[in-house]
Amino acid sequence: MKKSLGNYKKEFLGYLQKQRGYSPLTLKSYGATLQEAFDYIELEEKKSHTLFNLMPYRLHIAPLKAKTISKKLSAVRSFVEYLNLQGEKVVLDADASIKVPKTLPKPISHEHIMEALAKASLDEKVLVLMLYTLGLRISELASLELKDIQKEWVRVTGKGNKQRDVPLLGEMRALLDEYLSTFMIKKYLFEKNGKRLSENSLRYMITKVFERVSLKVTPHQLRHSYATALLNSGAPIVDVSELLGHASMATTQIYTKLGSALKQQNYQMAHPLCKDSR
Repeated sequence: MKKSLGNYKKEFLGYLQKQRGYSPLTLKSYGATLQEAFDYIELEEKKSHTLFNLMPYRLHIAPLKAKTISKKLSAVRSFVEYLNLQGEKVVLDADASIKVPKTLPKPISHEHIMEALAKASLDEKVLVLMLYTLGLRISELASLELKDIQKEWVRVTGKGNKQRDVPLLGEMRALLDEYLSTFMIKKYLFEKNGKRLSENSLRYMITKVFERVSLKVTPHQLRHSYATALLNSGAPIVDVSELLGHASMATTQIYTKLGSALKQQNYQMAHPLCKDSR
């Protein structure tokens, strides 16, 4: 190979940051995975290519959950694709994919969210409701600038620097106006001393809000709640997919399964024959 794996890794992470718009947290995860993989992958120089034997690494990570294994192997595959783009002819061996069972997200009920908001401060309310009423990723909210918030729309920059416009509810607009008139915000919606708050800081705030009502809630669950509420109220899946910024509608379809599960649960609770059988 023309360069060491370490040098290629550094260039690869820079590429993911600048060209693909990956978050610092994702870059850190990719970097750690690749460094781990380098300790186990066997490299063999062939006449026409370099062979990456993944088997030793797969044996090392075999005890992990299928979803974790799949993510780690995906990071290695992306790195190898990058190497090939750089003119290195690299072939993967023992690269069988992992079947990962699709799990239904766990949304938070509207009642529980309202209960938590009743005990929240102004900035906490804005944080929770921006996730719950716009379906944002925490990374998208952390990087949201004031210039991207209009009267009725919010322009969101998502994965791969792709932009989408999400409707802003009137009640949310009024809450934002109160928030902006209370706090001295210069650039980012959530900032301190002129610098944006980190994703971890916002996650911690969410944790504290819901701890007051004895719930453990993540920002992503609020995004799930947003999607599930829209679909259960009859919103077309194509519109929900666009609002969430999903690259593929297949990603959004998992929420339709959740909607069906909720309908089944409600049916079991409501139908008189079901009641009699309990």
